[in-house]
Amino acid sequence: MVQLFLFFLVLVLLVIIFFLYKKINSLNVELSNVNFLKKSQSVKYGQLTEQWIPFSEKFPFSPSSFKFLGQPIDGVVFDDEKIVFVEFKTNKSRLNDSQKKIKKLVEDKKVEWLEFRVE
Repeated sequence: MVQLFLFFLVLVLLVIIFFLYKKINSLNVELSNVNFLKKSQSVKYGQLTEQWIPFSEKFPFSPSSFKFLGQPIDGVVFDDEKIVFVEFKTNKSRLNDSQKKIKKLVEDKKVEWLEFRVE
């Protein structure tokens, strides 16, 4: 009789463990989805913010001199005295590898002019 009770107890515990395991997996999937949506919202917020920064009072150039590119850098300022490559960053975001390479090329003065004529 005790053995039968223990058998059913173990069986019930195994069923409970199985359902808990399924629930944990379900919660992990849901958490992954929430994290993905959060990152996606951050990217969208950053892209939206980039469109408005040139119009802010803190932007050091005239908004009309800024030309938006989007990728791989946010844009270029064509000032009367210089041309400035601009990358806007919010919060703790950092330059990606492509942007770091572009920054290095500009710093090393590896920027050229090309006048390409089509006849």
